[in-house]
Amino acid sequence: MSSENALPLIIAGPSLRHCDQQHFTLWFVSRERLSRLTLTIANAGFSRELTDDEVHIIELGQHAFQYLICVSQPELLPRDTPLAYQLSCADKANIFADVKGLTYNDSTDIEFIVKPQIDNLLHGSCRNPHHHSGDALVAADTQISQLATLQQRPSLLMLSGDQVYVDDIAGPMIYAIGEVISLLGLTQERFNDCSLAGSEQISYQPEAMYQRHINLLPKTQYKAKTAIKRWYINHPIFTSSIAENHLVSLNELIALYLLSWSPELWELIDIPKDVSGLSNANTLRWQREWTHLLAFKSGLQQVRRLFAHIPTYMIFDDHDITDDWNLTARWELAAYNHPFSKRIIGNALIAYTLFQGLGNAPTKFDAEIRPQLDALFKSPTSSAQDALIDTLLSFEHWHYSLDTSPKLIVLDTRTRRWRSESNLGKPSGLMDWEALMEFQAELVNQPNVIIVSPAPMYGVKLIETIQKMATWCGASLLVDAENWMAHPGTANTLLSIFQHRKTPEQFVILSGDVHYSFSYDISIRFRDAGPAIYQITCSGIKNQFPEKLLPYFDKFNGWLYGYFSPLNFLTKRKRMSIRGRRPNGARSKRLMNKSGIGRVELAKNGAPTKIAVLHADMSETEFLPPRHR
Repeated sequence: MSSENALPLIIAGPSLRHCDQQHFTLWFVSRERLSRLTLTIANAGFSRELTDDEVHIIELGQHAFQYLICVSQPELLPRDTPLAYQLSCADKANIFADVKGLTYNDSTDIEFIVKPQIDNLLHGSCRNPHHHSGDALVAADTQISQLATLQQRPSLLMLSGDQVYVDDIAGPMIYAIGEVISLLGLTQERFNDCSLAGSEQISYQPEAMYQRHINLLPKTQYKAKTAIKRWYINHPIFTSSIAENHLVSLNELIALYLLSWSPELWELIDIPKDVSGLSNANTLRWQREWTHLLAFKSGLQQVRRLFAHIPTYMIFDDHDITDDWNLTARWELAAYNHPFSKRIIGNALIAYTLFQGLGNAPTKFDAEIRPQLDALFKSPTSSAQDALIDTLLSFEHWHYSLDTSPKLIVLDTRTRRWRSESNLGKPSGLMDWEALMEFQAELVNQPNVIIVSPAPMYGVKLIETIQKMATWCGASLLVDAENWMAHPGTANTLLSIFQHRKTPEQFVILSGDVHYSFSYDISIRFRDAGPAIYQITCSGIKNQFPEKLLPYFDKFNGWLYGYFSPLNFLTKRKRMSIRGRRPNGARSKRLMNKSGIGRVELAKNGAPTKIAVLHADMSETEFLPPRHR
């Protein structure tokens, strides 16, 4: 491995985060602490040295310093105007000058535009580095490079969950993570109630791969009430079927995020393709994963360029923390009452806060979380880490909204769950009553809105029915039985919000999670006037549903729950009329199983004029409106 002297000044980023007419937010990681940062924004009349309050620095390791630049003032950025930013420090006029491939075409500037009227946007979820599909973020960057003007660019990029897969890590990626921990001098930690005393004892050699579910991840011995418990007992806390390399320590998570978003560290790591010490099956698995990661790595320069030019917003789903996160009340009892599993989940929340949460709405974290983050990284102790985890687990402000037109509301469907009162093993509602009432309050006086829900509010009914049957058998964790209709309280309250006469007349719902894409046009039955609802699901950016299985679900769902099917009147959403949009070129197909990123174009009244998915191979699928009958 190369020494730390080979590290470039900028290790990751820059990435534009929350940007509007009053705010400019920029994230990056450097190899050293920088002094006297000066920000210049061309065409905005802004150029001055930043104050300490505007520069949030966290020392992630000996050679890794995370910066979050947050500038807020009235009329900071003019709307619909080409802008360019540059950051200098005491001894370098442009700290991003040496970052390769950072600008588009022949420009020397990092350009962006603030568009409070959302006319088009990009959205997607589920980006697994070692999945065999292509990376749709690379395709998005390629398409943006072909636009003639900045005004044609998307208003924003919305990433609606599973930006990283903490619970599904390739063997070669684990090896790379170990190299990054050493290269950057990332901080180690002590463990409680674990087979290892601390993170420094974790081995990153190939012969130690694919074994964490057996010899490292904690378990509990609670039994599921199930008719099939002979074959299925809910005893592992971490329920992913591919948790062999599940991350556990905070330094591992920091390394994963850096490797997921920026190419620099990959250039300093030599991952062997041929390894010893593994079984034949795992040797072949390593080589497959190595090949897929090589392709992933090749597109990271473009992914970084995309993030540098488009304001990007994020929200977590389960894999950002762990599979089945908070799915049932029984899972929560098992996970949070075990010191080591609580630490694993808490570490993932700390990493999410650092790399995703802070950039969405920086001021939400100022009062309590930022001081604890600073304290932990200045003086790392187990007590400080546990205290921060307790704060994050009780934090109720992960959700946020953007003052755009239409207003964009991003929901937290993971931490404020409506737990089942009849059976702790049943799926919890995705939001509890209080959270749903807060959501409804956000809708008041809005003519139209864009809602970001990681999971589809209106799912594929056949799949939801299978999940319900599995729940009756006590196997809710086995089939990821979490959907908006799974909990009666959440389902009925949500549907009541859409039917309330004082809520907006138009909803656009953006969702992901399911690893396939589809779009519904929804209205209220037996009502002449009422909201027009468009649900647009795009998943995954680099992931897919099992290719042989989805066509059967698509076909049988059409037969059983098609527009004219009387079975719809037996469901919780019986008062809603749901019409599936057809992918262009398909007659009866409604579900598209090909990795991609969603593209939505909106009219001034907020109605979608085009719903499409841009695939990694640069092809595009448009979802066509239902035929009038």
